[in-house]
Amino acid sequence: MEAVPQPPCTLSATIVLYHNPPELLHRTVTSLYRAAVKARDAGLLREVHLSLVDNSCNVSYRDALSKEAGDFPQDVFFRIDYFPAPENRGFGAGQNRGLQGVESDMHLVLNPDVELDTGALQAGLAHLHRDPGIALLSPRVFAGDGRQEFLCKRYPTVFVLLLRAFAPAFVRNRFRARLDHYEMVDVCTAECPAEVPLASGCFMLSPTAVLRAIEGFDERYFLYFEDFDLSLRLATQGRLVYDPAMRIVHHGGYAARKGMRHIQYFIASGIRFFSTYGWRWI
Repeated sequence: MEAVPQPPCTLSATIVLYHNPPELLHRTVTSLYRAAVKARDAGLLREVHLSLVDNSCNVSYRDALSKEAGDFPQDVFFRIDYFPAPENRGFGAGQNRGLQGVESDMHLVLNPDVELDTGALQAGLAHLHRDPGIALLSPRVFAGDGRQEFLCKRYPTVFVLLLRAFAPAFVRNRFRARLDHYEMVDVCTAECPAEVPLASGCFMLSPTAVLRAIEGFDERYFLYFEDFDLSLRLATQGRLVYDPAMRIVHHGGYAARKGMRHIQYFIASGIRFFSTYGWRWI
């Protein structure tokens, strides 16, 4: 029989926004609420504090978001705070803003393009309670069309990153074995939890104290690779574990599909990451 925390834990969560469709955010928040209620009913969760940090710095967007937010689920158990940032200092800085001042046992880093399976938090919180040596849990991820995505990673090489981000499909297919190895397809198609070196920032569930011990995200990464950097620093505090019982749907995309500015962010952050942790070319 699965152990239940005594007392049930508290959860904080942060979503950083940048012109994200309000209707998709609504689906994200609603799915988080439903997953939280299921975890509460299982005796695992006492309350949730969600921080929405808006880096958009755009009045029209904030007006549209305000109208949508009126229908967000919110009650004594599930509280939402909205923080309109005066300037866009990047994803990591936004996530750190959400961590400020919250008192929680567990913290969830969450993207605004993610929908949680109803049982995701129940599975993750139970796992963290059973194994206090875990510093981060990463979920099984599916795309909107139902195909599995592989967001846990082995340490990257420059060649593999360029393949994934910029190569056409026929070139990627020639190097499928190399890409599958990097994306840990062998591990993440299994039904058993497994340790991983790197996790995606679209969904990271961690003890809040562990995140605070490493001082959260490195804000020098404006966008991209901040989750890899966080993963390697979290690994100094405990194990990073892929848990296939936690399931989410991710509606995101790759940097090359988002325009030149994102490519520039990707390259700049990649240089910082490899310069810090070591270059691997092939």
